[in-house]
Amino acid sequence: MSPTTEAHLRAPGLRAWMTLTGAEVRMVVRDTAGLLIPVGLPLLILVMNALGETDHVLPGTGGRTVLDIYVLPLVLTMVIAVIGVVNMPSFLAYYRRTGVLRRLAVTPAHPSMVLVAQVLTSLLQAAVGIGLALTVAVVGFGANLPARPGVALALGLLAAAAMYALGVLVAAVAPSGNAAVAMGLVLFFGMGATGGMFGPTTNLPDGVARVGEVLPFGATVEVLGTAWAGGGIDATPVLALAATTLVCSAVGARFFRWQ
Repeated sequence: MSPTTEAHLRAPGLRAWMTLTGAEVRMVVRDTAGLLIPVGLPLLILVMNALGETDHVLPGTGGRTVLDIYVLPLVLTMVIAVIGVVNMPSFLAYYRRTGVLRRLAVTPAHPSMVLVAQVLTSLLQAAVGIGLALTVAVVGFGANLPARPGVALALGLLAAAAMYALGVLVAAVAPSGNAAVAMGLVLFFGMGATGGMFGPTTNLPDGVARVGEVLPFGATVEVLGTAWAGGGIDATPVLALAATTLVCSAVGARFFRWQ
């Protein structure tokens, strides 16, 4: 085997991973709507709600307010959900439709590198969106940080894993980037409608509310709100997020087509 062939077959190193991730970041930055909506829409909802009656201290929450317990978890969930369920699968479906993944399959850079790079890019985008929302809430409206920050971080990562696994499933079955966006939006608004995005879940029929509690959106709002209040975390939404991650990852991997 010649040195040229050996170099061609050598597995990509850290530099290749960083280069591909940097390329994905630039792609996201160039997508103006995909960059602004996951950050701008939750911020708009945060400001609109924070200007209302959200400074009322809730009993048994260590001085936390409606803004802390209800609005902030909802806003942070929206950031994670839009990026994971709408944005990320649209990029992956577009790459498959245009043959990018097929061409990568004949190089040392396996197509799965694109998936990893997209996840890393999405995590970075989510971190920026969450950081900006927290800064505006704390500095602009006097919101409190979570009573259990470590728990909030761990549950936020679990929620991101569930949303991204659902996004991989969308990318696996969507025939094009536009179809992925449409499917992602349907899932986002469907989960949001049953998870408290348009009002308290107590206003929903009991059956619909119970379904919303175990879907990723409602489960994330629930666990983050509890972490902000400092209460004991209910096992049901945590198990629901873990199950979503495992099932959607397995099904998405089974049906994902590289070309």
